[in-house]
Amino acid sequence: MRKNQFIGVTFVCVCLWVVVTYYLFLDRPLNHKPDQVRDTPQLHDNISLQKQNQIEEHLNLLESKLKEQFLDGEKLLQDLKSIVKEQQLSVKASEDRGVGEEEQLGRQQEEEEDEQINQQPDQSDITVPPKEKKFKGYFKIARHYGWALNYTFFKFNFETAIIVEDDLDIAPDFFEYFLGTYPILKRDPTLWCVSAWNDNGKVGLVDENAPDLLYRTDFFPGLGWMLTKSIWAELAPKWPSSYWDDWVRQPEQRRNRACIRPEISRTRTFGKIGVSNGHFYEKHLKYIKLNEKFVPFTQKNLSYLLKDNYDVQFVKQVYESLVVSYQELKSGSIVSQGSVRIPYHTNDIYKRTAKMLGLMDDFRSGVPRTGYRGVVSFLYKGRRVYLAPNANWKGYDPGWS
Repeated sequence: MRKNQFIGVTFVCVCLWVVVTYYLFLDRPLNHKPDQVRDTPQLHDNISLQKQNQIEEHLNLLESKLKEQFLDGEKLLQDLKSIVKEQQLSVKASEDRGVGEEEQLGRQQEEEEDEQINQQPDQSDITVPPKEKKFKGYFKIARHYGWALNYTFFKFNFETAIIVEDDLDIAPDFFEYFLGTYPILKRDPTLWCVSAWNDNGKVGLVDENAPDLLYRTDFFPGLGWMLTKSIWAELAPKWPSSYWDDWVRQPEQRRNRACIRPEISRTRTFGKIGVSNGHFYEKHLKYIKLNEKFVPFTQKNLSYLLKDNYDVQFVKQVYESLVVSYQELKSGSIVSQGSVRIPYHTNDIYKRTAKMLGLMDDFRSGVPRTGYRGVVSFLYKGRRVYLAPNANWKGYDPGWS
């Protein structure tokens, strides 16, 4: 309020000063009469003309000065307004900055506290058996996983966690995939994880026109996966000192439960260098196809993945497929359309056939990669193929590992 009054008073003073100046300039030439001049008619006319010229000159001069003074006054007024406005903005900015700095400082302190809290406290060397010194990295990884998951579930008290290794690229619908499958994981006790990875997800082995296709698998895929607090509470007390991924694939941990995995991977690894020394990378992992199309899984009905629904349809689809040999499949001599099945009944036959087809041929606790009820599903030259045991399959044999 005081600032506005100051501006008003200043403006009035400028205007008064202009008016006084005007009258001083106007009266001065009109009232000036030198004593030496006689008042003769001719001289009077000359004086009148002279006065008229002087008046015009003074009026012109006065007009220009008035304009100049008016512009100066207007500029002064604008300058005063600008100064006041800048001061107001400066005060407001200072107030906002004060609040913003406090909030930013608070957030920074929280982040620093979180980083300090989340840092693995045990960075010490780790003792390993003499024969496994070159695998020390696996021991450190298992220790870190145990600490991190304990902290996530028991310190932060989260109900679900997604584990993503630092050498993974993720698909555009990576989080959408987990959001969509989460209700199924919670609903079905025969599931214990959801994975973003397809171990046989190489280009040519997957249907790139079916990015929304999902499966159940008895093989733990890892490489971007989700589990619940209840599962971790079960695993944590007996967590191993090394090779944790193979450990969770053992029958004692798996307990006949399955994971969900995609047709097309939602992760891709670039981890050629690591504790595994690039195992499988050059021959297999670097060819995994990463999904590029966004699938709105949260808007889809995924109840077909529930065990009671899935098993009936899956078994029917597999064992009603035409039985063929690898040679027939490779030669393209199969006349009928639709899916086909290549049987196997020993681990040697499986490994030999899988290698010829470009699949990963190893077992973990008797389970082939991506296998469900012993069946491995993939695409070959655009045709759906099932590498499958006999229909009277009795379960996995850990001895096949």
